[in-house]
Amino acid sequence: MIILAFFLAHWFLSLFFQTFFLHRYASHKMFKMNQFWEKVFYFMTFFSQGSSFLNPRAYAIMHRMHHAYSDTEKDPHSPHFIKDVWGLMIKTKNIYLDYLRYKIEPEEQFIDRYPTWSFVDRFGDLWITRACFIAFYITFYVYFAEYWWMYLLLPVHFLMGPIHGAIVNWCGHKYGYSNYDNHDHSKNTLPLDFLMLGELFQNNHHKKPNDVNFAKRWFELDPSYPIIKAMHALRIIRLRKV
Repeated sequence: MIILAFFLAHWFLSLFFQTFFLHRYASHKMFKMNQFWEKVFYFMTFFSQGSSFLNPRAYAIMHRMHHAYSDTEKDPHSPHFIKDVWGLMIKTKNIYLDYLRYKIEPEEQFIDRYPTWSFVDRFGDLWITRACFIAFYITFYVYFAEYWWMYLLLPVHFLMGPIHGAIVNWCGHKYGYSNYDNHDHSKNTLPLDFLMLGELFQNNHHKKPNDVNFAKRWFELDPSYPIIKAMHALRIIRLRKV
């Protein structure tokens, strides 16, 4: 039970900071926060993603490209030009590294208005940093795993951030239903999206990309939205008016 609790905690903490900080804040600026809270959530994103920490600048650039060129050949991670999920992850990784390491410059429309923290960006991308997180995950399993099959969960810990992205970009553009005609293949995969904390409402999100609530119909539920509303009520963040 300890291992399963650890796995679920890592899954949902990593996922929450990906959807809250990297996606809704860094990429879309759905809300504002002061420098103190930005640094807090920046660090928590790094800590929760661990060995798979995703740089907010590179993430934001790619995500803005994804919206601008959804399901076209210029989309950095459309499943309709790649034969399998692994190929999608590799293509995404290569483009991500190009932006992370400033090998290419993004188009002007995708530049600026994303958070940066040079120390965390550099430290989080070091192989020794990623290796230390991996060593921690393995050590935790050595001490607490009760059955051999639990070790099969370790690769998910190692690649948590990219796995979340692959699930959203693959399933959210191939499987499910549509509320809107967005002239792409975006789908709502799960009407009650507890698995991905609202990220699988891709059809809704592509229709209204600046709306912080990804659920639109009465039977849909975006679990991240009430948390974000509570942060707004507590004045941790300030929501944009859409």
